[in-house]
Amino acid sequence: MVSSTEGVAIWAVVPAAGAGQRFGAGRPKQYLSLRPGLCILEATLQPLLADPRLHGIAVPLAPDDEYWDGLALSRDRRLHACEGGAERADSVLRGLAHLRSLGAADEDWVLVHDAVRPWLTAGALSRLLDATLESGDAGILALPVVDTVKRVDEAGRIVETVPREQIWLAQTPQMARLGRLEQALSQQLAQGHWPTDEAAALEAAGETVRVVLGERGNIKITHSEDLKGRD
Repeated sequence: MVSSTEGVAIWAVVPAAGAGQRFGAGRPKQYLSLRPGLCILEATLQPLLADPRLHGIAVPLAPDDEYWDGLALSRDRRLHACEGGAERADSVLRGLAHLRSLGAADEDWVLVHDAVRPWLTAGALSRLLDATLESGDAGILALPVVDTVKRVDEAGRIVETVPREQIWLAQTPQMARLGRLEQALSQQLAQGHWPTDEAAALEAAGETVRVVLGERGNIKITHSEDLKGRD
């Protein structure tokens, strides 16, 4: 399967090298069961695999990963496991390098999606792809803040109420040109910075990043409570 826009391919990186130690589940949380026969990582990958525009997906894993090979999904030829790094940005950079070994080029597009964000819908993914390809700028799924936002000091005292009209909560996938994302992440790491998402690195590099309306259900699993009442 080859998917491209005017000869430019679309790829993805799903960094899955995290140990999930804070989750306290005895195994990396991306491998926890979401429902019988389906782990979180498999559910995360499914909507990406279902979009025919994606050419291939790099999945950076921990060097001692002992679960990936046991997943039926791991045998999909569009999935390409590689060794990840200690931090998210390291893993993404290694994933980008692996995509290059598969033929990806600077001007190709790449999506980066959290391994533990399993409720991405086809509609949200399509909105991001369509909007980003149309604008030519990097783009991320995000939601406008609806609650009142407070800034507090070290003692927990409210300092001010922050206007929320221009405040958005970042989600993934986040999408950019491969070469620009690779350069932006490399620059941040060279300066000793560890960006918490790809957009932060792109912003620091002077790239324009647009928000595309996400969905409330597209949450990142952080605590065990996030799995309650979901399937």
